[in-house]
Amino acid sequence: MSRLLAAVALVLSAVPTLAQTQSAPRSFEAMRDRVNAWTVGLAAGLIEGAPLRLAAEMGRVVDDGPNLLLLPIVTRGPTENLNALLYLKGVDLAIINTDALEEYKADVPDIRKHIVYLLNLFPSELHVFVRPEIRSLQDLAGKKVNFNTPGTAAAYSGPLMFSRLGVDVEKTFIPHPLALQQLREGKDDMAAVVFVTSKPVDAFMRGKWAPGFHFLPVTYDNKFEDYYLPATLDSADYPNLIEKGERIPTISVPTVLAAYNWPQGSDRSKRVERFTERLFSQIDKLQQPGFDSKWKSINLGATVPGLARLPAAQNWLDRQTRKSASRQ
Repeated sequence: MSRLLAAVALVLSAVPTLAQTQSAPRSFEAMRDRVNAWTVGLAAGLIEGAPLRLAAEMGRVVDDGPNLLLLPIVTRGPTENLNALLYLKGVDLAIINTDALEEYKADVPDIRKHIVYLLNLFPSELHVFVRPEIRSLQDLAGKKVNFNTPGTAAAYSGPLMFSRLGVDVEKTFIPHPLALQQLREGKDDMAAVVFVTSKPVDAFMRGKWAPGFHFLPVTYDNKFEDYYLPATLDSADYPNLIEKGERIPTISVPTVLAAYNWPQGSDRSKRVERFTERLFSQIDKLQQPGFDSKWKSINLGATVPGLARLPAAQNWLDRQTRKSASRQ
């Protein structure tokens, strides 16, 4: 709740005070237009999730008073964010997992024309955590596997990944803390718990697990080329569960900052362009102490499977390339 209050405070701080606007038109309509002129709506996610935290931090560095205001929006999760980006008024940007596009292929076959990306924010790795007697993905066939609660990345991406792996499991959607307790105690036939989130996961870093509990390897191949990337889990991530020097292959889904592909020259397009210029120019501030550590690993030039880059973002990168070349 404190994060939500902070986001509200950020919005209110950007609204001009009476003293600041004494020389400006004072009609209600003029003030409303001024406040809305350069406001950009960002569908971020659940209040307890990392995407909303990153959205609030972006808002802190791009804030430029009446010249630019980022408005982070609490939503039901990554799939809902894509829905908001496509259909909800006032939403220009969203933090999504790329495989959320799969759900819209039937109803919006040209969805890649409507959605473009600015940044590859971070990978959300697939964690398949199992009891000692489970030795392979095939051992999970017909067994109970938890994918967290509806609206979370695990609840959407997890079943989709398992479908592509060809493993038919008994899916449950209960809170992960409860499922982990069942897994630990061997209750209710819980065989595995699936997380789709950026490593490391606190439950595995801090939780105490008896010998034999482990992560299953997942091989990346052409089944995953459209939305996913190869990834690994290693002892640096989970020293209590993975032996030093061991690397467990898995897959990851990129979590990206996406934009609606507004027509060039339109009012909404200009807002997104201004936001992009300011965010990319201020990215070094986000990599300083006091901000989420994920910003330190962000590569502005990283590509995203299945999506085209926003032209304004590509133009900014091209200018930086030319500047670097001119200095050499």
